[in-house]
Formats: sequence, structure tokens, C-alpha cells
Amino acid sequence: MHDDLRSAVAANFPSLKSLLGELISIPSVSAASFPPAEVRRSAEFIAGKLREIGCENVQLLEHEGAHPAVFGEMPGPAGAPTVLLYAHHDVQPPGPAEEWETPPFAPAERDGRLYGRGASDDKSGVIMHLGTLAAFSSEPPVGIKIFIEGEEEVGSAHLPQFLEKYFDHLRSDVIVIADAGMWRVGVPSLVTSLRGITACVVEVRTLGSAVHSGQFGGVFPDALTALCRLIATLHDEGGNVAVPGLTAYEVDPLDLTEEEVREQMATVPGLKALGDGEWTSRLWSKPAISVLAIDCPRVEQAINQLVPVARAKISMRLAPGQDGAAAEAALHRHLEANAPWGAQVTVDSDGHGDAFALAADGPAHTAFRGAMREVWGVEPVDMGAGGSIPFVAAFAEKMAGAPVILIGAGDPTSAVHAPNESQDLADLEKSVLAQAIALRLLAS
Repeated sequence: MHDDLRSAVAANFPSLKSLLGELISIPSVSAASFPPAEVRRSAEFIAGKLREIGCENVQLLEHEGAHPAVFGEMPGPAGAPTVLLYAHHDVQPPGPAEEWETPPFAPAERDGRLYGRGASDDKSGVIMHLGTLAAFSSEPPVGIKIFIEGEEEVGSAHLPQFLEKYFDHLRSDVIVIADAGMWRVGVPSLVTSLRGITACVVEVRTLGSAVHSGQFGGVFPDALTALCRLIATLHDEGGNVAVPGLTAYEVDPLDLTEEEVREQMATVPGLKALGDGEWTSRLWSKPAISVLAIDCPRVEQAINQLVPVARAKISMRLAPGQDGAAAEAALHRHLEANAPWGAQVTVDSDGHGDAFALAADGPAHTAFRGAMREVWGVEPVDMGAGGSIPFVAAFAEKMAGAPVILIGAGDPTSAVHAPNESQDLADLEKSVLAQAIALRLLAS
């Protein structure tokens, strides 16, 4: 079935692979400490490719203080539904260069995978959409709009403004978000839930200024010790999140095992797991707290003094069904209430993003399931995701009634946000084909 699309995608894929390499080569890091010109260069590059494919009304969508997004459209037959294809072209910072086997912005192919920052998250999503458009040779079975965001990796801070300002551009009947992933290599999935997120910076102060650790040590605590003691209150002895008032529940365990999770995370020998319950539940439907960074003297900068102030960035993932604002307030209350030894504790919010859950039924999901089944030859898995994509809720709210499809070409071994990020090329090619077939099925 769909032999014309199979032939078109197969013929186009060598150039799509090269295009992914070109995208990786553009260091489109959206974090504040990186040059915004590279994110703009990435947007302009993608806009040029959309024009080459035959898209109309191609433009950069701008908002003051925001990185640009890319928009284009390809009309379909009269009366056909309109589908919005979303991905993002910004990427995470590469992290320590010495931890990469090859430079992060120099694409390298090894054993059927393409390596580089953004190879999976989410420039593979951009390739999925460009490849789908190319497969139809400017005659898609549905109307297609494409929206490639430039700020997802910094929390999509301006997405509500983009949705308001450009709503007429983006209004669609179906929304396809290619920023999720596969269940495993060779096993596709439809993501049906996402955890929410809230984060804060907590500051602990014990002294007005540093003092000699020998002269004064042992009578009042230094701030770093107090901060460590405060952080330790975030989990109970079993490793469960200890912040009161948070939503948590069990979900289908599927066939995920402890051994598989350990392999995916490359845990050190003997490391104990946090909390209890099914592995899928710990990843998708229970809160999780991580310490992302601590401001304090580096070891090589240490001197014999009591540190007067220390800070930490705390991130908390939220189960679907949890109100983001309520969870944010609960975390703040917990930190303030557990100030150790009378230390001054100040909590500054980094905001929150709501979790999202959807009913994966209806014609759109049926079309994508059928296409995945045809392309991979296996039954696609309905799965949750532990990550957070706050704009999903924003899209769903703004375009009420439009079904949201959450898919992606990456897999649990893609090392997104980590050194040596990569994308399985066979699954990327199949993802392009499956999306094209799904749009044809949706049209019929």
C-alpha cells in the first residue's frame, strides 16, 4: 500500500539525511548566554527549505524579545481538513565538550545513527515535516501548515503571545507535534500524557559575610551545609518525593523493566532506585525532584572559610492532573518551612508549565496508528512521557476541539539534552513515511 509515498520518501531520504546534518551544524542554542544570531540563522535556513519544497506564505514569525519561529503552508484539496505540523529548531547547550565523542555541532554518522546536538531533539522533527511535505510534491491530501518554534528549549516563554498574534496563521483542524519519541528503536508510539514542570532557585543564607572556618567553625552553620540539609528534605528515606499535596498515581507498566531503565540511564553499579511503584509510573505519573545546579565555590577555589550564602536550582516534574500553580506553591512552602537551623531561606520562582493528558481516540489517532502499523509492521504503543512540553496545553486550549497528535522519531537511547545525542536514521525515515501515510488516511 501507498507505494508512491514509499518510493518518494526512499528517494528523498539521502537529501533529508544531509539536511539534518546541515541543521545540526547550526548551533541554534536558545539559552540566554548563547548568540541569538545562530537561532535566527537556523530559522532563515529552514524558511529557505520550505520555499524550495513549494510552501506558500513562508515567513519568520516575530515577537519582541523572542527567538523567531518559522511558518509556511501548503494548501490541500477543497474541503480537506487542515493539519498543523509543529517542531522546534532551537537546541540545548552542548555541555562539556570533552564528554562528546565527536564535536556537538559537527554531524557524525556511526552505526546507523547521526550524532550531534539537536539530531533528535528536535531537528529530527523538522526533518519529519520537511520530508512529509516533499513526499507529496506540492499536492498534499490535506491542507498543511508548518510551525517551527525557536524557544522550546527555554520554556516557550512567548508561545502564548505567538498563538494570540498569529492565530489566523496557525488555526487548524488537527495538530501534530513531532517532539515526542518512540517506545524503543523500531517500536513507534503515540504519546498520551506529559508531566508538567515547576522550578525555582532557593537561596540559603547563614552569615552576613564569610568568616574563618577554624576560628568560628562549630558554633553556627555555613550556608552550603544548611543548603544540603534543606535539599535532603525533598525526599523521604525511600526516595519518594516528600513535598505534601502532590498528585501521584499508578499507570500501565507495559513491559518496561528495571534492567532496561538502568541501561538507558547508564547507572553506576549498585545504585538504588528512587521511590516505589511501577517503572512507568515513576517516569510518567508521579512527581520527581532534581537538583539541577548549585552556586557555591568550586573545589579548586575552596579556602578555609564558612560560606555565607549558597543557592540551588530545583526542578520538579508534575503528574498529569496536577495543577501547576498549586504544585509550585507547595514546593515553595516546603522549602521555606524546612529552613535548617534557623537559616534564611528565599525562594524565587522560575514559573511552571502544566501537565497534559489526552484521549488518544478519534479519526486522527486512528490514522496515525494505522500508518505506524503499516510502516513498522508492529503495533504502536500508547505511552506517557516524563518530559514536559508546556506548549501542548497552550495549543489544546487555544484550538479547542482540535485533536493533538504527539509523535517523534527519537528513542530512549537518543541521549537528548546529554552528550552524544543521536538519531536512529532508519526510524527517522520510517517516521517521515508514517506521517505522510497518516495524512493521506486522515484525508479519506
